Amino acid sequence: MGKITVIGIGPGNLDQMTPKARAAIDAADVVAGFTTYIKFIKSIIGDKEVIGTGMMQEVDRCRLAVKAAADGRNVVMVSSGDAGIYGMAGLVYEIAFEYEVSERPEVEIIAGISAVNGAAAVLGAPLMHDFAVISLSDRLTPWGLIKKRAMLAAQGDFVIALYNPKSKSRVKNIEEIHDILMQYKSPETPVGIVRSASREDERKVITNLRDFTKEEIDMFSIVIIGNSKTFVKDGVMVTPRGYKI
Repeated sequence: MGKITVIGIGPGNLDQMTPKARAAIDAADVVAGFTTYIKFIKSIIGDKEVIGTGMMQEVDRCRLAVKAAADGRNVVMVSSGDAGIYGMAGLVYEIAFEYEVSERPEVEIIAGISAVNGAAAVLGAPLMHDFAVISLSDRLTPWGLIKKRAMLAAQGDFVIALYNPKSKSRVKNIEEIHDILMQYKSPETPVGIVRSASREDERKVITNLRDFTKEEIDMFSIVIIGNSKTFVKDGVMVTPRGYKI
């Protein structure tokens, strides 16, 4: 019986992949993942067999990877960031559980550095207190539920990080979220936008809640919206933890 190891490759730069994740790739017979993420690590894959599929083919990709592991191969399933945060860890388990215990490959999850951690480091220290992470993609989650989560997080004065904030086919969702947040947060609340954190084309903007949707935002962006205590000074965004200094 083989093994499937689910890893996160970090926000994008190979320097931010954990040594344990790198070792799993080195030891693997097969590397599986979204084709874009496979390209990020092409230089360290070598001549290993690759199972690469496109967007919206996650189930097929995971089935192929789990099947390869069940057949005795050592497989690495690649996610961006951390595999357990909007990654493939859960889906790999769901598919592995379809196998009888005697035929089920071993599954290991290796923690990675999430995109929200990478974006926060670029902005300064915006996640120093309680925060919520919300994906604005309604492909797998009803839009009404996403709006409810955003409303409740805003009411609770959480720092809010938005994944998948805007795509070419989904341009109004972020405007609706903006309107919801404006009901519960000050228009001057600091907002940081980081595109391609830790990659060569990294870009950051720090603005405010009132104006942030005017900035360039796409699927490579993470948006971090502060709480009522978050401030900006000397180009960095900080959410105080509450220490007396």
